[in-house]
Amino acid sequence: MAAAPDKSRKPRKQAESMDRDELLQAYTTMLLIRRFEEKAGQLYGMGLIAGFCHLYIGQEAVVVGMQHCLGEGDEVITSYRDHGHMLACGMDPKGVMAELTGRSGGYSRGKGGSMHMFSKEKGFFGGHGIVGAQVSLGTGLGFSNWYRENDRVSLTYFGEGAANQGQVYESFNLSNLMKLPVVYIIENNRYAMGTSVERASASRDLSLNGVPWGMPSLAVDGMDVMAVKAAGEEAVAHCRAGRGPFLLEMKTYRYRGHSMSDPAKYRTREEVQKMRAEHDSLDAAKARLLELGLDEAALKTLDDGLKARVQEAAEFAQSSPEPEPGELFTDVLVES
Repeated sequence: MAAAPDKSRKPRKQAESMDRDELLQAYTTMLLIRRFEEKAGQLYGMGLIAGFCHLYIGQEAVVVGMQHCLGEGDEVITSYRDHGHMLACGMDPKGVMAELTGRSGGYSRGKGGSMHMFSKEKGFFGGHGIVGAQVSLGTGLGFSNWYRENDRVSLTYFGEGAANQGQVYESFNLSNLMKLPVVYIIENNRYAMGTSVERASASRDLSLNGVPWGMPSLAVDGMDVMAVKAAGEEAVAHCRAGRGPFLLEMKTYRYRGHSMSDPAKYRTREEVQKMRAEHDSLDAAKARLLELGLDEAALKTLDDGLKARVQEAAEFAQSSPEPEPGELFTDVLVES
């Protein structure tokens, strides 16, 4: 039997993982995601976004902290709660918002909507609507990097609801067998569509789900961007060194429902308010920046600028034309 990962190991100290400039950069991206998602929620309520729309509000520190660990050519793939991942990868808010509204200026020309956007240029290989499907695809990205003998790493995100899918464990097996450079990231926000993780998983420590294959792992405070980056650096370095995959369980929380149509009656309002009041990632990063000497007025100006940028994206999306009917027949066949 493979030995269990050493749970006594911890990522290096949070305070060392980001200096002031890097923390400000991280805070800026997290705030952009927060303001973008708030606007997306407004547009959905106005009927300008149709179909499913899963907001990332509350989980911003996970993807932003991990993105600070990556280099040129590394890849990211995730599930349907994906707008934050796109923005963290550097994709244009205009193109993301236009796709949400089904317009031709979107990243998938208005045909993919909230769950299906891609940017090869930014190394973002999509949000995927089928639960757990992206884990196999992310493993395939890792296989591609292994085959090409480069030092690129695939970040493969999935939620705690997908963590018990059979294809996830099949991917773990192959990845560990071949020592593929994949960082598997469980975004454990405590609830799947409407079921708490305690009711759905016999495992009480999802970071140990890779134990049968000897996969090293860490459980991380996913509401602390510095803790995320510290753990992510260890995981990415492990993969780049050719030592195989690494599993990170990010303990995080979503403030909104599973999707915009979810009334979230399976948890109390008090629970959500307590998390926002005591564990919000943006509040923590802002407090640290103030300790490091940044001015409250400067941070207010930053926020105002990001709100204006998001408003510009919303206006671009609404003014962008709808796809031509002929778009139904494009991007459906690859000729080689």
